Amino acid sequence: MLPGCLLCLLGGCLLRHWASGSDLNCTAKQYQHDDRCCNRCEPGLKLLSDCTASQNSVCEPCEERHFQSGWTREKHCTPHKSCDHNAGLETRSRGDAKHNAECQCQQGMYCSSPDCQTCLNITACGPGEGVARKADNLSDTTCEPCKHGTFSNISSASEPCRPWTSCETLGLVLKVPGTNRLDVACEPGRSRSPVLISVMAIIAASLVGLILFCLYQKGLQKHPEKQGPERLDPVEIVVLAPPQQPAAVGCEEHDERQDFPVQETLLGRQPVAQEDGKESRISEQERL
Repeated sequence: MLPGCLLCLLGGCLLRHWASGSDLNCTAKQYQHDDRCCNRCEPGLKLLSDCTASQNSVCEPCEERHFQSGWTREKHCTPHKSCDHNAGLETRSRGDAKHNAECQCQQGMYCSSPDCQTCLNITACGPGEGVARKADNLSDTTCEPCKHGTFSNISSASEPCRPWTSCETLGLVLKVPGTNRLDVACEPGRSRSPVLISVMAIIAASLVGLILFCLYQKGLQKHPEKQGPERLDPVEIVVLAPPQQPAAVGCEEHDERQDFPVQETLLGRQPVAQEDGKESRISEQERL
């Protein structure tokens, strides 16, 4: 009977211990340890020691090039991702104690898997194909055949198909049709030659008329019409008086008046008499 009683007592103790532990209600930022809720370490830290009856959990920062992104009870941080240059990777973000490092593919490459452990070369669309969607860090280029009316004559990882040249828009006519690899070839239209000649003739005639008009106006400026009759310069004609007769002997009176030569001046073809020795005073208006 004694052994059976001991087993009952041991089972009761275990049942009470289990019941007391199950009654703990720890939060998301805690964990259960020794019938108590211990605090988890916040992001960027790792657990150094669990909590006790006299102290809380002890945490410490993650070591260099390691990180811890969430609340944890782990005693080790996770190492940063290594971006291997030989695998076509390069560092996008170096990371810190709370965040992992981020890698990306080098220029001209894309990730071969979602975790981007290695990279592959981006595909270039060849002649006759265009880029429907450009490659990014996680996917390759998407190519599509050039439809009717478009072409591509190069290999490219970024250029879509281009439309054929419109000869009519350029005032030309189609010479060689285009393909999905070559553009159309255009040439000048013969049917439009008479119209072009007529337009050029009208323009030339207008220029000639303008030049002749300018020359005519220039000739009028060099030979203006004369205003009024010509001026006549006065011509002087000197008329000498007849010689003076000697006075008769015995005359008591002597005529003191002396005869002066008379000078005639033609003014406007009309003679004007003037005594010699007197100053000619013909006004400027009369001269004119």
